Amino acid sequence: VQLQASGGGSVQAGGSLTLSCTVSGEVAKINAVGWYRHPPGDQRELVASVVDADKFYYRDSVKGRFTISRDNAKNTVYLQMTSLKPEDTAVYYCNADLLTPRQAMGVENYSPYAYWGQGTQVTVSS
Repeated sequence: VQLQASGGGSVQAGGSLTLSCTVSGEVAKINAVGWYRHPPGDQRELVASVVDADKFYYRDSVKGRFTISRDNAKNTVYLQMTSLKPEDTAVYYCNADLLTPRQAMGVENYSPYAYWGQGTQVTVSS
């Protein structure tokens, strides 16, 4: 199983970007996908997540500006980011809580939120 993150870039304040996280490989069920970010000189933080396709979480600083959505047919989760601010500058990572077929059958151990994509840089200039 692999998570492929893409869509980062450099924009000016007020601009928009959409990040994509595509899950590939043998997957039985995707329970949740989240977007984290690691700002320079700070700790990694959860930005937004979608659980079971209908439960959403957003950190306060992005509410009203970011939207997380899930396309089950494409096994892809998107993070639409609008009205970007310089403080949104960070490396963004996607994370998934999922079950492979072997884990769903109980043949392999399951660890929640075990899968990470590579980071994608978002830089917002003032």
